[in-house]
Amino acid sequence: MDQAANLTAEVAGIIKPTWHYMGAAIGFGITTLGAGIGIGRLGAGIAEAIARQPSSAAQITAGANLPLFLLEGVAILALVFGLLVVLTL
Repeated sequence: MDQAANLTAEVAGIIKPTWHYMGAAIGFGITTLGAGIGIGRLGAGIAEAIARQPSSAAQITAGANLPLFLLEGVAILALVFGLLVVLTL
């Protein structure tokens, strides 16, 4: 009985610290998924706006660049933070 308790404690010591990897993966995956959906919706809106008003394509593109860059930055930061969690813990 004592060996089983020691084995259970040893297994719990191995398994318990790995939960942060799953939490990081889920959290940063959801963040990246949300950024991808946002970029897709914004791109679709830009394409539709340019299709409706081809003469103002330059203004539409210029106005949409900043939100696209910010969303892409969120996805890149999620990737970097995920790698930091995995490599440092």
